Amino acid sequence: MPPITFDGATRVFTINTDNSTYQMKADRYGFLLHLYYGGRIEGDASYLVTCRDRGFSANPYDAGEDRTYSLDALPLEFPTVGTGDFRPVALSVENADGTMSADLRYRGHRITEGKYSIPGLPAAHGKGMTLEIDLSDDVTGLSVTLLYGVIPEKDVITRSVRITNGGDGRMYILKVQSASLDFLHGSYDLISFYGRHAMERNLQRSAIAHGTTVIGSARGASSHQYNPFVIVAGRNTDEDAGEAYALSFVYSGNFSAEAGKDQYNQTRVSMGLGGNLLRYPLEKGEVFHAPEVIMTYSASGLSKISHNMHRFIRENICRGGFADAVRPVLVNSWEASYFDFTEETILNLAKNAKEVGLDMVVLDDGWFGKRDGDMSGLGDWSVNEGKLRGGIGKLTRDINAMGLKFGLWVEPEMVSEDSDLYRAHPDWALAIPGRKPVRGRYQLVLDFSRKEVRDYVFDSISSVLDQGNVEYLKWDMNRHLIDIYSSATKDQGRVIYDYYLGLYEFLERLCERYPGMLIEGCSGGGGRFDAGMLYYTPQIWTSDNTDAIDRLRIQYGTSFGYPVCTMGSHVSAVPNHQTGRVTPLKTRTIVASSGTFGYELDLGRLSAEEKAEVREDIECYRRFAPLIAKGLYYRLSDPFEDEAVAWEFAAEDGSEALLFAVMQSVHGNMTDSHVRLKGLDGKAMYREESTGLVASGSALMNAGLPLPVESGEYNAYQFHFVKEEKR
Repeated sequence: MPPITFDGATRVFTINTDNSTYQMKADRYGFLLHLYYGGRIEGDASYLVTCRDRGFSANPYDAGEDRTYSLDALPLEFPTVGTGDFRPVALSVENADGTMSADLRYRGHRITEGKYSIPGLPAAHGKGMTLEIDLSDDVTGLSVTLLYGVIPEKDVITRSVRITNGGDGRMYILKVQSASLDFLHGSYDLISFYGRHAMERNLQRSAIAHGTTVIGSARGASSHQYNPFVIVAGRNTDEDAGEAYALSFVYSGNFSAEAGKDQYNQTRVSMGLGGNLLRYPLEKGEVFHAPEVIMTYSASGLSKISHNMHRFIRENICRGGFADAVRPVLVNSWEASYFDFTEETILNLAKNAKEVGLDMVVLDDGWFGKRDGDMSGLGDWSVNEGKLRGGIGKLTRDINAMGLKFGLWVEPEMVSEDSDLYRAHPDWALAIPGRKPVRGRYQLVLDFSRKEVRDYVFDSISSVLDQGNVEYLKWDMNRHLIDIYSSATKDQGRVIYDYYLGLYEFLERLCERYPGMLIEGCSGGGGRFDAGMLYYTPQIWTSDNTDAIDRLRIQYGTSFGYPVCTMGSHVSAVPNHQTGRVTPLKTRTIVASSGTFGYELDLGRLSAEEKAEVREDIECYRRFAPLIAKGLYYRLSDPFEDEAVAWEFAAEDGSEALLFAVMQSVHGNMTDSHVRLKGLDGKAMYREESTGLVASGSALMNAGLPLPVESGEYNAYQFHFVKEEKR
């Protein structure tokens, strides 16, 4: 049976993945009802929908005298404003006559081979099938097409929305949630990931209660504060058991995720463009494409949700030669020298990088314009030859001659008031007329909704990249969007969305012009860590906070929705520049190796013993890098609760497993900490390489492994278990 089917007699749509079923129905009035999403089922789930007379729940006029039929209580696939459904809606519009209503009825559908794409927006790629369901409002001419993509073997369903103004006048889109789910019964928790700059993606789990919980961003970026990835989990769901649903927004700007119980104990969850600074105009015949939401279901706990998302992000979101490959091990100049460097400084960093066996040197902020601090120079993308006498071309050639790759930092979306670009084109920055701009890090935001702005910046940066063999680009964004006004339009409610269409267009051009270049996304670290950016930049700097102990929490939260190979993570100096904490080099290495892995320090300050240790660490990382990048990732403890923080990478065939552990605290007369492994063959024996321990997979998974007890703070451990051949 194909993964998408339609029963013409019952008008029931069924989408099946290998382990889940999604079902909906166009009912007798043309309303699209949501029937079921969960574990794989057979047959028609229409019987789950019940109708009865409910006080103060209004009835569509079509229902005549039938007071049992109300959109205020029925499970709806795409709830809209003005239909008698008083719960949070997926679509809110302002019609040409000023009314706010959208009565959408089923008009037809198409089932096609291949996964849909979205013009101008990132979206999942790969083999699959597409379902398009057409809905329309006969009064206003509004037409909506719901898009569903299914890649069955990944247990993933994607959703998007296409909106067309088929009326005679201008209409406005005020809110559009790309995915909305109604659960007829059950009690659920919402797992979301909150934070701040330098402390992103802390896990928060709370009961979905009566009323509506809304998380999201109005910052013009997906933000450090809330991530556009959420999990809906059963009350007793844990890492290994219970039902869970994940939703991930493939978009990098403002968003909202909403969850709440209604008066009849039904749960509604949605995700998309929630209305923050959105009033998007559509003229007659114009089309609006909403960003995509990735959905996956697990009947066996949170680990399975993460495994589904990790594989899908790696293989169906990230693109290019680095999408599913081990990344070069690099050293970044930022914490080594900040703005205070010369050509000789960077070449010396390269010499030390070569000595310890690194692959790449990355020159961070300060190489361009009048840029000796963060108060000037952004926008002037020409080499500061006072620092780099021979320019980027000579520096690149010198570093390549050492056998190293070269990378460069840029911040294309921003402009300093003290810059030649701003003095020439002040109107190119987002700013409200008659008001002084709100500053962030002494910089303003360029209006990327305007093509002439993007073209100028693209040409400026390309002229630098063309000077040498730049194989890595760190793309930064160090403030959020506040002064939302573009001189290029009268409709300011479209600016942020058009900004992101412009950003994605810029990134697509960059990927096409430099197909062999690895791009790392960054926004003050993890302020734009989302599936939308990963479509163009297959890794993202996880946080500006490089402290190994804080990173245990940051990388833990990030791991729920994003694979390790997308997490930029570096070994930095001690005392740490963000926290002042001192941790052993081994601990910093173990934490950083659970990411893309690199260094962010002055290698010349390391002792001979430390350099020898770094050489060994890099060789060790390279040995295990494929397992770290593609193995099944298991969270074995909670860094917010447990003294010993442990995590594991297991080969899918159970042939080996790599276990990492860090002691967060030490006390007198310490108690033992035991870690239970996962993903092993319970009937097989495993040998641990460093200790020689031999134990069965069942023992390691059920009884666990005692960690060493040693004096000293923040000790870390690495264990490699290999399955022994049967004799």
